[in-house]
Amino acid sequence: MSEFHDNYPEYEMMAHHGEDEGKVMRKKLWRVFWIMLGITLMELLVGFKAESWGLLDNHRASTFGLKVFFIFFTVAKAAFIVLSFMHLGHEKKSLKWVILGPYCAFIVYLACMGSIGEGGYSKDHRADMDPNVVQQASEHKRPGGGAHHEAEEGSEKSSEQNNSGAESGTK
Repeated sequence: MSEFHDNYPEYEMMAHHGEDEGKVMRKKLWRVFWIMLGITLMELLVGFKAESWGLLDNHRASTFGLKVFFIFFTVAKAAFIVLSFMHLGHEKKSLKWVILGPYCAFIVYLACMGSIGEGGYSKDHRADMDPNVVQQASEHKRPGGGAHHEAEEGSEKSSEQNNSGAESGTK
């Protein structure tokens, strides 16, 4: 008797699937795999070639069309996964929309909020921001590090001065 007190080959018998049904299921899984792989490779190709195809603006940020492209295909992949693996593909059309509709509406809402100005608020209002945040952002862009490097160098100099002062006081 095994550790789990069951006999593995009985699972195949309990499923009541013959070889023909198994072939159909495997064919469906491979179809889903190839479709998802194709969409993913297309997204990767567009992402890598976006600059050379002129899909980026002057600040190397994505244009509205590129954002729409990625959002559309991301939602399409998610919907395809739900329809395939949650077995909603064979349900009535109304049930599919009850499940997928709120998700798609939320994604469209987020995309609209990001594109109408909410997504670029901090860039547009940088002068209104805390001066410490602006200073840290400018120091981060400077080659050779920022304030934390200067602080380390300053602490090393002060420790050297303390050591030399301690040595001269003990002599």
